[in-house]
Amino acid sequence: MRYISLLLCMILSTVVFGQRKGYWQQDVNYKMDIDVNEKNYQYDGKMTLIYGNNSGQSLSKVYFHLYFNAFQPGSMMDNRLVSISDPDARMVKNIGTKEKPVYQSRISQLTPEQIGYQMISSIKVNGASANFKVDGTILEVTLPTALADGSKTNFELGWKAQVPEQIRRSGRNSKEGVAFSMAQWYPKMAHFDEFGWHLDEYVGREFIAPFGDFDVTIHLHKDYVIGASGVLQNPNDVKGYVKKAKVKTKNNKASWHFKAENIHDFAWGADPKFVVDSASSAGGVKLYTVYIPANKDVISNWTQALGFSKEFFDFTSTRFGAYPWPTYTIVQGGDGGMEYGTMTLVTGGRNLKSLVNVIFHEVAHSWYQHMFGINETVDEWFDEGFTSYIEELGMQHIFEKKGAVSTNPVIEPYRAYYRLALSGKEEPMSLLADYYNTNYGYSNQAYNKGAVMAEQLGYIIGQQNLEKTFLKFYEEWKFKHPTPNDFKRVAEEVSGINLKWYFNLFINTTRKIDYAIESISDNTISIRNKSDLAMPLDILVEYKDGSKELFYIPLREMRGEKPAEQFDLYRGLKRTALEDWFWTKPTYTFKVGKEVAKVIIDPTLRLADVESSDNHKSN
Repeated sequence: MRYISLLLCMILSTVVFGQRKGYWQQDVNYKMDIDVNEKNYQYDGKMTLIYGNNSGQSLSKVYFHLYFNAFQPGSMMDNRLVSISDPDARMVKNIGTKEKPVYQSRISQLTPEQIGYQMISSIKVNGASANFKVDGTILEVTLPTALADGSKTNFELGWKAQVPEQIRRSGRNSKEGVAFSMAQWYPKMAHFDEFGWHLDEYVGREFIAPFGDFDVTIHLHKDYVIGASGVLQNPNDVKGYVKKAKVKTKNNKASWHFKAENIHDFAWGADPKFVVDSASSAGGVKLYTVYIPANKDVISNWTQALGFSKEFFDFTSTRFGAYPWPTYTIVQGGDGGMEYGTMTLVTGGRNLKSLVNVIFHEVAHSWYQHMFGINETVDEWFDEGFTSYIEELGMQHIFEKKGAVSTNPVIEPYRAYYRLALSGKEEPMSLLADYYNTNYGYSNQAYNKGAVMAEQLGYIIGQQNLEKTFLKFYEEWKFKHPTPNDFKRVAEEVSGINLKWYFNLFINTTRKIDYAIESISDNTISIRNKSDLAMPLDILVEYKDGSKELFYIPLREMRGEKPAEQFDLYRGLKRTALEDWFWTKPTYTFKVGKEVAKVIIDPTLRLADVESSDNHKSN
């Protein structure tokens, strides 16, 4: 009956689950012309934007983000730096002592020549002037005529911008000497979906935007080299990409023309010291590195990193779905590592392992953020955590050359999560990204607990089902804006297992997993759930005659069972599925057929048990 029920569940799942009915998304088509003054770090911008409304309702207003406006004294970003207990060290100065720090926001000290801004000079909608107002980093535009459902409108924007001193992601003159790190640099159409307008002030966290096409021309001094999103349309006319290029200039400036399709963010970096290297992955992705060759070690590291990146693209495309764009560009810049459409900005003065690690992480974001337009301000763990999971798998696959990862490839994120869970600083993972009380809590929730969320899902539904889930999710949701519930539904469809309890409790609460082997008496084993989050259990029993047996206890809420997994430590073992366990019952007792020597709960270490010392017991 158990297997008949499971089969019926899987059949019903196939009918019910999948992409949610009535899904829609807005679309954008940007064409921009940017004239840069490299001496004062200002530029004049012109934009034509075609905006498509597919929402099922008419719109009388639309909104844009003006992210550079955050880099001004008195902004919300500025205030947050002195109100949070552990501010980002890159953005503050300690004017106290090491023992008693007093933090001063670096933004608060910026002069008028150093601040960032995007000042809108004009907006026209279908040729008619539109009223607008700016409130912090949000631009509100009142449309002369409401935009009907199923129609498009044409925006023409003119603006003047100043690039801030390097503070966070964007800016000028980074610590490594990169002149321009141009991220979140243009008036970007805000995202509108079934949840309404997403109008988050730029306080510190990340972004969401509609998918669209970009056609960008940047006029910059002829000595500069640019690395950017998309495909360079005129490599023969500019410096760096073609050995015998004849740089075309006007007013001592070269014009760089880039195009990108179906991305939701366009970024670029520029410096006269940049050099360009390139290679192609086996899957046909053209990779570029654009960096400052400061010394032999830096050159060696970037050269090797390019080779490793080729392998990573091929590995990730196999495991998580084919990379769909023709190029990817890795540009030195920013203040760490940050992902954008078909490119990343990373700091380059790193040792080889660190450089490769940060590149792998940002490349992995091409899936969990840029292929699936995840709302990073709401579901930060879905973005950063799943990216961290992919990064760890790639690092192990490429550097350990196993061909397959260990039973728990993200054990380090597990350990970081345990420290968070026991620190008293954990908050629900569903908290809006900007609202965490500490940066420590945010980082460990988003990156580490998020990676645990993915790996532990494999423990619940089975590793093979997890791999199938990632690939099916890719097929159903690439170039769309999925929510965690969409991923859950795909996992349920693939596995035939109900996952509501897991996604609810692990994401929306700070409940912890804590099991113990309570007793071994004769041939009877008793297990206790010491906490308030129930999980299925794999229990390895070693008998005194030297044989072993694996026992599987499903959770009743699952309404199904995971299949046997093909880990080396389970190979050849008899697997016995027991009756399901109720979450309302704190203990579970079962009998075995031989004299017991030792019992181990989850020898693969994928169950995120915060106190594992009592997960094994000898008799």
